[in-house]
Amino acid sequence: MTGTVATYQQIARNIDRKLGLLSERPDVQRETAYFLGSIRSVKSADEFLKNDRLFNYAMTAFGLKDMIYAKAFMRKVLAEGIDGPQSFALQLADPRFREFAEAFNFARYGGSATAFDRAQQGTVNRYLRVELESEAGQTDEGVRLALYFQRKVASVGSIYGLMGDAALYKVVQTALGLPAAYSNIDVDRQAAFISSRIDVADFKDSTKLDAFLTRFAARWQAQNGAASQAVPQVGLGQPLLARFDNALLLSMQLLKGGSR
Repeated sequence: MTGTVATYQQIARNIDRKLGLLSERPDVQRETAYFLGSIRSVKSADEFLKNDRLFNYAMTAFGLKDMIYAKAFMRKVLAEGIDGPQSFALQLADPRFREFAEAFNFARYGGSATAFDRAQQGTVNRYLRVELESEAGQTDEGVRLALYFQRKVASVGSIYGLMGDAALYKVVQTALGLPAAYSNIDVDRQAAFISSRIDVADFKDSTKLDAFLTRFAARWQAQNGAASQAVPQVGLGQPLLARFDNALLLSMQLLKGGSR
């Protein structure tokens, strides 16, 4: 069995080829063709939500597959857009909702929202990357986490940003050799210690980022070995959402006001 380090490096160094091969797979090609052929004709959030095939593709692309069932919640995200400081998406701690509302910005552009590249090919590009990561995780969860970190860390501007995403923080904890119980100590103490060990700005340097993720992969492999596939998947994005009703989801998500 190929180890976490070798598998991560093999995918990361051939990412464009891997994405190209995935895009040519019949099932992916079929769903992508349907999405691109249909999305531009969608003129409202309600039309979007009623088309399960389109909506499911888009939600998967933005890492929100586990939220596909919560249409009332997503309707509010889309209805309020991202322009007003009190808009629903901007009040949520999880940035994926803001990104989704921006890509399908019916609140601002109305029937023209799906004419933009971010709603069309931009969504396809996201879908392919998320699917690649998901498939890697079926064999080795460590590879999935490393690829997720590689994709998401550029949008993180602080140590608290890393700590606010469960999957990103799992990578950091593993790479630094911190035990799971470390999460129980004071948040500011955690942040201070991690800041003494890593600089978020370094992750904008591809060489430094690759070295950090190789370090993570090596530690993950040492800790999990052949059992890596059996490790429970860490939810991608923060906070982690279970299958609750929309009222509870709302109360869980309205965390941004108290976050750093």
